[in-house]
Amino acid sequence: MAKKGKAARKRLLAALVLVLLVAGGAAWWEARAWRPDRTRFPVQGAWLDGHDGTIDWRLLKAAGADFVYLTASEGPDRRDPAFGEGIAAVRERGMQAGAVHVYDLCAPADAQAANFVTTVPREKDLLPPAIALDIDSRSCPEAPGEAAMQSELTTFLNQIEKHVGKPAILMVSRGIENRYHLAAVIDRNIWVQQDYLAPGYAGRPWVMWTATRRLRVNGAEGPVRWVVVQP
Repeated sequence: MAKKGKAARKRLLAALVLVLLVAGGAAWWEARAWRPDRTRFPVQGAWLDGHDGTIDWRLLKAAGADFVYLTASEGPDRRDPAFGEGIAAVRERGMQAGAVHVYDLCAPADAQAANFVTTVPREKDLLPPAIALDIDSRSCPEAPGEAAMQSELTTFLNQIEKHVGKPAILMVSRGIENRYHLAAVIDRNIWVQQDYLAPGYAGRPWVMWTATRRLRVNGAEGPVRWVVVQP
C-alpha cells in the first residue's frame, strides 16, 4: 500500500508540473502578442533603434503602428547613421515619425544638444522629440545631484527645442523619477514605461506609455517596444 501511495503521489506531482509548464508556456506566448486594447488607446506605435535590426515598414504599418519613434542620438557623440533613412521610410508608409535622444546624466548638456541637432532635421511634421532618461551606472557611475541634473537638463531642452520649434517629451523611467522628481519640477509632457500595467510613478497624467517591450509583430526581427498615446 505504501508503494502504491508513493507512486500515486509521483503521478500527481508529474501532472501538476505538466499543468504548470503548459500554463507558463501559454502565458509566455500571450505576452508576446499582448498589446493594449485599441478601443481604449486608438493611437499606437513603436519605439525602435539600431538594435532592432532590419524593419519591414510596410508590415509594421499593417501590424497597427500609427507612428514610429526612432533613436537618433545618445549622449554627446553617439548617433544612428541610418536615422535619416529610417524617418524617410516611416513617412513613406504613411506613419508619423519622431526622434529619441538617450540622455547621459554625466555628459555636458551643450555637447548632447549639439549631437541631437546635428542628427535630427528641423522639420515641422516630425513628432515632438522624446528624451529618454534612466539611471545608467555604466555610462554615469557618479550621477549628479538634483539641482545639477535639473539645470543641465533644462539647458539641453532649451537648445533642442529652439532647433525643432516644439516642446520635448520626457521619457522618464521609474528609477529616474524616484531620484530626480522630474515630472514635478519640469513642465513637459511625460512618457512612462512599464510592461502590461499603466504605471503611476510620474505622479501626474502621462501622454505616452511604453506598454510592452516584448511584442512580436510582422516586420520586425525581434521583440519591439510598443507605445500607446493617452486619448
